[in-house]
Amino acid sequence: MAYATTNPYTGEVIKTFPDATDAEVADAIARAHNTFTAWRNVSFAQRGEILQNAANLLRKQKDEFARLLTLEMGKLYSEALAEVELSAQIFEYYVKNAEKLLAPENLPVANPQEATAKIVHEPLGVLLAIEPWNFPYYQIARIIAPQLSAGNTILLKHASNVPQSAARFEKLMHDAGLPDGGFINLYAARHHIEQILNDPRVQGVALTGSEGAGAIVAAQAAKALKKSTLELGGADAFIVLADADLDKTVKWAVFGRHWNGGQVCVSSKRMIIVDDVYDAFLERYTAGVAALKAGDPLDPATTLAPLSSQQAADEVKEKIQLAVSHGAQALEVGPKVPTQGAFVQPTILTDVAPDNPAYYMEFFGPVSMILRAKDDEDAVRIANDSPFGLGGSIFTRDTARGAELATKVSTGMVYINHPTRVKADLPFGGVRRSGYGRELTGLGIKEFVNHKLISVVDIDAEF
Repeated sequence: MAYATTNPYTGEVIKTFPDATDAEVADAIARAHNTFTAWRNVSFAQRGEILQNAANLLRKQKDEFARLLTLEMGKLYSEALAEVELSAQIFEYYVKNAEKLLAPENLPVANPQEATAKIVHEPLGVLLAIEPWNFPYYQIARIIAPQLSAGNTILLKHASNVPQSAARFEKLMHDAGLPDGGFINLYAARHHIEQILNDPRVQGVALTGSEGAGAIVAAQAAKALKKSTLELGGADAFIVLADADLDKTVKWAVFGRHWNGGQVCVSSKRMIIVDDVYDAFLERYTAGVAALKAGDPLDPATTLAPLSSQQAADEVKEKIQLAVSHGAQALEVGPKVPTQGAFVQPTILTDVAPDNPAYYMEFFGPVSMILRAKDDEDAVRIANDSPFGLGGSIFTRDTARGAELATKVSTGMVYINHPTRVKADLPFGGVRRSGYGRELTGLGIKEFVNHKLISVVDIDAEF
């Protein structure tokens, strides 16, 4: 696995990094375990002080952190700054809330005079985090902030195209005061994953990535009897009801599909429009997409970023051709994108029938699938006709009606009148082929802790 920084805008290979050796992986596991034996006993206040230091450093050095994101995966500079800030907010969420989220819980028992019972939440140990390239810092923050707060230690295997972002975050935590071994970046090769999971000192794995990678790692973890959480792909529905405010809805649709170059697991990939407003929505949406400007992601005027790599761009183009070969109509929208860089021409797909394999695919780029629904219930039916179940949204002036329909949409998250909200104080995760488990909030911090029962019993033994 070649770890390398390749500028997606210029195609220039900036720097390469060798894979970790077996000995380096073994040493990292040992260091993380040794640190865990002490870190598990550090107070919440002391852990929180380190996380707050990390948040402060992120803000103080935000330009440096943001430019590295733009260099490695082509993210718009403005969006890179937003990711740095979001990462800081995630740290601060656990600074403020970790202790109360993991406070002991008294259980109601049948006879309190005979026994008391409580649940305490204790860290498990060393965890492996396998993270993707589309949000290099946020993905790290949302696993290490809760798990370091809980008393665990973490080994990171990041995506091969963001090696400097991974190393920079390791340095951030060192500069913030985290003990050596608390968080270790590893340029691990694929065969190292099984080596790590088979080590008895490693207690679990959290993966964000593709379905294929998730299936392999989950199987490896299960074979080793280790817990896993998976955040995989998504084909989120963007449902537009007849009473929606179209001006506002279209603006959110353009953003929801194209932020981060369309490379977001919770971006609005399937736009399901009720028949009454289908034509009006499509006309306005097409105009909105056409107004996007592709170019240098460091240029403030640029509103459409290149994809993370030429390989990623080629894969999206192949999927478009597959959709067309099975009967879909593909409309390329807006000015021609630059020939330099990993760009994909914004494309709108219509007439995508359920017998088209593209109907059930995830498009990780600026490709919009527009589907027509007869009415509200039909829109929900179409939304649920997917192997994925990550997020989704419903646009309507009747928010009570929207919330009611949201209960019928089979996903981990549904937003009314907003395409997606990736926030420090909201849980994240999905169902079916979008994975299992949750990250962030109290749900995330409790994924890798031992929920231990302690019961005090005061009755005489009977034989």
